[in-house]
Amino acid sequence: MLKISQSGRNKQATTLKLEGRMVGPWVGEARETCEKLLHEGRVLKLNLAEVSFADQDGVKFLQNLISRGVKLAGCSLFVEEQLKSVFGD
Repeated sequence: MLKISQSGRNKQATTLKLEGRMVGPWVGEARETCEKLLHEGRVLKLNLAEVSFADQDGVKFLQNLISRGVKLAGCSLFVEEQLKSVFGD
């Protein structure tokens, strides 16, 4: 399960707090939420401090967001390592 909540919002920017596991259908839920905000022209930041795991689709989704200028904050060491393996750092 993945909980998505807004932890900050102003006219131009929104911060989303994600909690749980970014797997399976929850990746689609996160994608829909993020795409809606990006389509509105918002600057988006994701707080991932409470995300314990991301499957392959979740990591690819996060990689796509990063390539589009979305900032990630508070990644757990595990999720950070997953992202590093994708980027080859």
